[in-house]
Amino acid sequence: MIEKLFSLFKTSGIFYLTPGILVMWAVAFTLIYLAIAKDYEPLLLLPIGFGIILANLPLAGLMDPHEGLLWKFYHYGIQWEIIPPLIFLGLGALTDFGPLLANPGLIFLGAGAQAGVYLTFFAAHAIGFNLKEAATVGIIGGADGPTTIFLAAKLAPHMLGSCAVAAYSYMALVPIIQPPIMRLLTTKEERVIRMKKSRKVSQLEKILFPIISTLLIIILVPASAPLISMFMLGNLFREAKAVARLTHAAQNELLNIVTIFLGLPVGATMNAEIFLQTKVIFIFFLGLFAFAVSTATGVILAKFMNLFLKQKINPLLGAAGVSAVPMAARVVHKVGAQADKKNYLLMYAMGPNVAGVIGTVIAAGIFLTLLK
Repeated sequence: MIEKLFSLFKTSGIFYLTPGILVMWAVAFTLIYLAIAKDYEPLLLLPIGFGIILANLPLAGLMDPHEGLLWKFYHYGIQWEIIPPLIFLGLGALTDFGPLLANPGLIFLGAGAQAGVYLTFFAAHAIGFNLKEAATVGIIGGADGPTTIFLAAKLAPHMLGSCAVAAYSYMALVPIIQPPIMRLLTTKEERVIRMKKSRKVSQLEKILFPIISTLLIIILVPASAPLISMFMLGNLFREAKAVARLTHAAQNELLNIVTIFLGLPVGATMNAEIFLQTKVIFIFFLGLFAFAVSTATGVILAKFMNLFLKQKINPLLGAAGVSAVPMAARVVHKVGAQADKKNYLLMYAMGPNVAGVIGTVIAAGIFLTLLK
């Protein structure tokens, strides 16, 4: 009788619990707490946290190759490059390129903020990551979760979960990380600079922009095609005004559904054996370094541009070059308003903010071209 009870006990997951599994549960509960109680990127951190729990349930088999439910989500949704481009379709439908078109010079701030991506790539490689892993860590500096997931799935699948959590964690912490850097690199006089009133952007310009951008970017960096094509298609839906149902679906139902099927399998890649390694600690530190450098280089580039401009730009706008849309733009506006309550920077900051999205995708495309 005792032997039968013991055999029955061995068929339960309790027999296979390990300290590593318990640690991963703690990580999962922390992410869920931050999502619910602190509102830190809840749309992604909540399903990611629950996915971590599911991946660390002994004998559940949810990530067993070819059979596990979450493995199928991961394989067909992420490895097959379906979910990240669909996320970009929804993001494109939500994006207004008007502020960028009204001030096209601000696109350089979106490009300049990508310096953190490349500097972190070299730093990560120098401390022991191979080239593909270093590129995956570096892209965190762009503060673009779907792009980070897209690149990790191709170059370093074993780092997918940790890099995704790092990217979304730092996106959620934009209001904490960016302001000290912005204030350190600017003077009070620079922070109160008021931007020249933007010109009105015509509807034709808004329609032509996604079409022309698709042609130019994909011709120059073909590896960026999956993300750029869907991003610009979503934006074309928005600006065409002729497909309101498609625009609404992309902005709402589609984006919400694929967000669920993105978060769960990403969390499910974080089992104890993969996550509890020394490299993971470096990923989080390097991700913070990448994000901080991207913020700093954006501000420094804006200050450099002012050396040659008659109409000065507020250097705080450079911090919006990271592609955490629209949070980085809101932080820029808040810091500017603290220096001058009547200085309204939000719409101007949206220019480099959306340019940063494009810049990060291009950076990912370059890494894929060179390292795939």
